Amino acid sequence: MLQQIEECCSLGAHAAVIVPPTWIIRVRKPQTSLKSSKKKKRTSLKCNKSTKKGAEVNGRWKPFLVKPLPSQLMKPLLVFVNPKSGGNQGAKIIQSFMWYLNPRQVFDLTKGGPREGLEMYSKVPNLRILACGGDGTVGWILSVLDQLKLRPQPPVAILPLGTGNDLARTLNWGGGYTDEPITKILSHVEDGNVVQLDRWNLNVEPNAEARPEERDDQQTDKLPIDVFNNYFSLGFDAHVTLGFHESREANPEKFNSRFRNKMFYAGTAFSDFLSGSSKDLAKHIRVVCDGTDLTAKVQEMKLQCLLFLNIPRYCAGTTPWGNPSESQDFEPQRHDDGCIEVIGFTMTSLATLQVGGHGERLHQCKEVTLTTFKSIPMQVDGEPCKLAPSIIRINLRNQANMVQKAKRRISMPHLNDQQPVPEKLQIRVNRISMVAYEALHYDKDQLKEACEYDWLWIRFLFPPLGVIVVPGDSDLEMCRLHIERLQDNQDNQDQEVEQMKGESLSSQKLSINWCFLDCTTADRFYRIDRAQEHLNYVTEISQDELYILDPELVEKETVGTSPSLPDQFSFPCSPSSPTSPRFLSQCVCSLLKDIVKYLIENVPASHLDLAETETGETALHKAAALCQRSICHFLVEAGASLMKTDLQGDTPKHRAAKADDQELANYLENCQHYQMIQREDQETAV
Repeated sequence: MLQQIEECCSLGAHAAVIVPPTWIIRVRKPQTSLKSSKKKKRTSLKCNKSTKKGAEVNGRWKPFLVKPLPSQLMKPLLVFVNPKSGGNQGAKIIQSFMWYLNPRQVFDLTKGGPREGLEMYSKVPNLRILACGGDGTVGWILSVLDQLKLRPQPPVAILPLGTGNDLARTLNWGGGYTDEPITKILSHVEDGNVVQLDRWNLNVEPNAEARPEERDDQQTDKLPIDVFNNYFSLGFDAHVTLGFHESREANPEKFNSRFRNKMFYAGTAFSDFLSGSSKDLAKHIRVVCDGTDLTAKVQEMKLQCLLFLNIPRYCAGTTPWGNPSESQDFEPQRHDDGCIEVIGFTMTSLATLQVGGHGERLHQCKEVTLTTFKSIPMQVDGEPCKLAPSIIRINLRNQANMVQKAKRRISMPHLNDQQPVPEKLQIRVNRISMVAYEALHYDKDQLKEACEYDWLWIRFLFPPLGVIVVPGDSDLEMCRLHIERLQDNQDNQDQEVEQMKGESLSSQKLSINWCFLDCTTADRFYRIDRAQEHLNYVTEISQDELYILDPELVEKETVGTSPSLPDQFSFPCSPSSPTSPRFLSQCVCSLLKDIVKYLIENVPASHLDLAETETGETALHKAAALCQRSICHFLVEAGASLMKTDLQGDTPKHRAAKADDQELANYLENCQHYQMIQREDQETAV
């Protein structure tokens, strides 16, 4: 590559969003002279304070400045990552962004917040921002943008790492980050559409009419945030959120699991439901929307929760406004219409939200005056408190620029070489288990190669669901309907077969949590979020076949007996029997993964650790030496020993390290550690 060392770097495929190194200007820290007099020292120190003031942000020295060279073709990207969001997902992806971009345009929000980065890049034209975190992270960045008063305000895209992510769902960024390649995320941010998001003020003042006995010792006089982007609510849902928040603050060590958090949240909601903590909410509030008093209606319906909603999504993806018809005098909900939706809930309507229900539509308005006469739990974009009797006025604050993920045809040909979209597509649908996906999603060539062995591999890992016929311009939502229809037809056929044969075929039924896999990237498969299916054409993620991930498939496959080996597979004539360890090692060397998979499932467990006499190698040693990650994974799952050494004293981990596959070596080391713990537990039990 020496002949290219003088060539100008093109910055690669994402040149439009990368900040060039030539824009970064180093700032030298001013130093005082030791030879000057005390008087001069004092004056110089004063001068240094004034000069430092421009070079320091929040007490930290700013080591560089950004001097952009404007270009209409560039959309420089500023990335803010919250490492603590989404089970510490942010900590894993921050390094990836620094690899693809200039590290000077990637900021860790735990180190001073977003202000420092926004001030540095305030004069960069066509700037875009990517907020990697939950909805709270997005709100934090928008509030700092308000304080800095940048004109024009840079649009904000979202990489959802939190739990609810209702704003991210609204703007088509999905309900959470799974494993989409960073390079595709950068392309989506660059090509996304700029839209407006209404933001609402919350002005609070004490209610002088409230009686002293209606106050509470735990109340507060102000809300945690004075502006909201998603929603503001009071009553039952806020009471549950407040209880969960207080318990987590008191015992943070008990809330280190997303599943445990949800279980605790559900338990809190159930106990509050039994105690009826919010059943008298309607008696202690007055609601006036655009001059219309809704208090009588709220009391008549005995509402236990009142919601002021700015975006269509609420409570991790539900749609409480629903889809009003023309005869109901309400408009469909939008996030940029300057109106806020007022929705009431009873316990029944709250319970039906998760299955497609909606609340009671009360009003669409531009201003709200809410008066409370006792201390009531409230929450602003998920931040709860118990507010003293107050008068709360809600009005439009401004509109923020946001980036909405656009529907694209990535795989379509260029304009000068366009081909018509086929009228109908006939696509075979294959299903992948979670175990197989985790083992093979990074090794696309092996996955494709495995599919060529007369469908045996697919019978184990990708049970074919059948063939669907869809229009050529279908998106994945349309394909989902066809696949579910195909599954229903198969269920009916299975029931007929069960009646005839007395056998259960329900193990082939799809679970409700399945998702599509994109197999068009260069080196790997990745999952597509359910909330983004309407953005992807089927031609974007598949050529001839569709792959779907069913996380519950593994559990169903383990029920019953192992499938038999097809007749078309004949074993080579040799002194070794098909179930001998010698034959297993030969199969590993010849890379016949499908046969290896069958043997692993059918040979006695003791055969997995038998070694060859000449070398002392087991099947796991050979698989590690050949860097066959999928085979190593299956052998480990079947119980092959990771601590057995060959005649050279090497364990499988050492063989992988010698083959320069450090990732496989790390995987085997972790599994080895787990096996040691299991062995110690068994010895302790004995």
